[in-house]
Amino acid sequence: MTGLLYCVQCMRSQTGKKPFPCKVHSNFSWLMSNLNVHMSSRTGEKPYTCEICSKSFTLNQQLITHMRSHTGEKPFSCEVCLKPFSTNGNLKIHMRSHTGEKPFSCDVCLKTFTLNQQLITHKRSHTGEKPFSCEVCLKCFSTNGNLKVHMRSHTGEKPFSCEVCLKSFTLNQQLITHMKSHTGEKSFSCEVCLKSFPVNGSLIKHMRVHADKKPFSCDPCKKCFPQNGQLVPHTRIPEDPRMLEDNANCMMSTYKKSFNLNSNIY
Repeated sequence: MTGLLYCVQCMRSQTGKKPFPCKVHSNFSWLMSNLNVHMSSRTGEKPYTCEICSKSFTLNQQLITHMRSHTGEKPFSCEVCLKPFSTNGNLKIHMRSHTGEKPFSCDVCLKTFTLNQQLITHKRSHTGEKPFSCEVCLKCFSTNGNLKVHMRSHTGEKPFSCEVCLKSFTLNQQLITHMKSHTGEKSFSCEVCLKSFPVNGSLIKHMRVHADKKPFSCDPCKKCFPQNGQLVPHTRIPEDPRMLEDNANCMMSTYKKSFNLNSNIY
């Protein structure tokens, strides 16, 4: 919508021009140049149609902007990095990446955001709202993007492929992590012993060694381990319990005693 909404009395007193009354809003009127546009916004009329995809628009300017999606035209360029954009609005949003401006603030935690949509999504972390539901399993999500990613668990879609070994992944971040197995990159380093790891998760697990944290415990013997990967072998039972050694772990020993007891019964 272009132009400004004018009060009938104000228009008469300031310009002396006779305004045209809006048929929907009796208290306001428009200049003749904007009256038709205003009425179209209320009636739902979209007289401007794209010749390529048949999408319709209320304003001719909207159609002009839309046509750039077909032509690839990007007439608005960033003066800092020269990145081009199809609309001046998108350029203004991009400029915030250079200025650091974050005009949208959460009234709960005061966190700020570049885009209003980011704020709307963030507020769901406070309200617990999850308006996007999976049609297959009915699981709910706070964003449509998270729903789309979830749907891949049902469809098996893996759109991100490794150019080296052609292995595919559900998430782009999974591909980025996988590529380090080819490049040998280990960008996460321990501040204590300087040991490096390809992913932050591995570093976090490693840090338990220095912090003496052992969050994984065995229920029968209460022995604790810094990593789940160490607990699993501890509790694993061989197929033939008679192969157990005297110094086997607690679960094995318990299983052995049970086996010997049952054997004596017969």
